[in-house]
Amino acid sequence: MEDAHKYASPYPRMIETTLSESLEMYLETIVRLERRDGKARVTDMARELGVSKPSVHIALHELENRGLAEHEPYGAILLTPAGRSAAEEIARRHGILTEYLSRVLGVSPETAERDACRIEHYLSRETMERIEEKVNGGQ
Repeated sequence: MEDAHKYASPYPRMIETTLSESLEMYLETIVRLERRDGKARVTDMARELGVSKPSVHIALHELENRGLAEHEPYGAILLTPAGRSAAEEIARRHGILTEYLSRVLGVSPETAERDACRIEHYLSRETMERIEEKVNGGQ
């Protein structure tokens, strides 16, 4: 694989035990919206996740309490350095899993994407490291 090294990074994991699947999904969605639209807003988050705006506000409040995000009313959602680090790690895991499912196991890209989104929150560090080894060409 030409970009095998793009997933290489140590596991500075605070995510595994401190964030719920739901909060991980919010962080991952903030990064996805930033990459796609240049910024993340409550309305965009609600539409992307299929939830209500009040649900987004509740999650943002929790992310703010944990020092992971900042949000001014009617403004863009901003990730703190700790929030960005956590979100990038979640997105990295998602990418590794999607590639593993599609390239190593031969799952269709659509199914790989959907399944990676479901399982990325539950894998242990050890399992994730083994999958990453396979994706990066290890035995």
